[in-house]
Amino acid sequence: MSESILVAAFLGLLEGLTEFIPVSSTGHLLLAGHFLGFESPAHTFEVVIQLGAVLAILTVYSAKLWGVLRAAPRDPEARRFLASVLLAFLPAALVGVMAHGFIKSVLFETPHLIAAMLIVGGVVLLFVDRFAPAPRYEDPTRIPMPVALGIGLFQCLAMVPGTSRSGATIVGGLLMGVGKRAAAEFSFFLSMPTMAGAFGYDLYKNHDVLDLSAMGDIAVGFAVAFVAAVVVVKWLLNFVSKHGYALFGWWRIAVGLLTLGLLWAVG
Repeated sequence: MSESILVAAFLGLLEGLTEFIPVSSTGHLLLAGHFLGFESPAHTFEVVIQLGAVLAILTVYSAKLWGVLRAAPRDPEARRFLASVLLAFLPAALVGVMAHGFIKSVLFETPHLIAAMLIVGGVVLLFVDRFAPAPRYEDPTRIPMPVALGIGLFQCLAMVPGTSRSGATIVGGLLMGVGKRAAAEFSFFLSMPTMAGAFGYDLYKNHDVLDLSAMGDIAVGFAVAFVAAVVVVKWLLNFVSKHGYALFGWWRIAVGLLTLGLLWAVG
């Protein structure tokens, strides 16, 4: 097995394990790629394998999503839920389109910034996990539209790698009275249009630099990310219901400090 396939499998595993927990999958991928010397034109590999995680969510929630879509024509609650997810998606979509070039060419190339955001985000997650207001919304399908929009605005913070899309949306939800399990589950639903949109737009912007010779690596990373993400999604909800998010806050801080130490050591 070639070294590139092994690296692709490792990065796919890292993507699947971290996409839906609040530790920043993009930050982990970029830092791992930096230290492994892995390069992907326009970071296409990192974006495409995220689609494997999207398919994992669609697989786990296929029955529930199909039920909502079937009920939408006659059920106002189903329509309101779909509208709340789309409303939450819009802010990040607008910011992503306007700032795409700066994000990919500047922020994605700054490992010190990623490490710093991991640490800052870890501290914020520890604080919010302990001191968030008492939950008022325990059903992710019944989150009010203004709260959904607020969560969507928080998601925009994840444009800075190392912040974490799931982390930003979960923190936003907790601060606005969404229960810990419901915040994670709403983040799952919001990830579908957000990640699919990011994949589609990135493919449109960078189709001219796609490296077809790397399709084997991408396919391996995609498949491994899919399997790992399915496992994580099925595990995460029960874990946060019982233990909260403190573990992920400490993990972020440890990874951020380790990264800064390695960056300092290698000059």
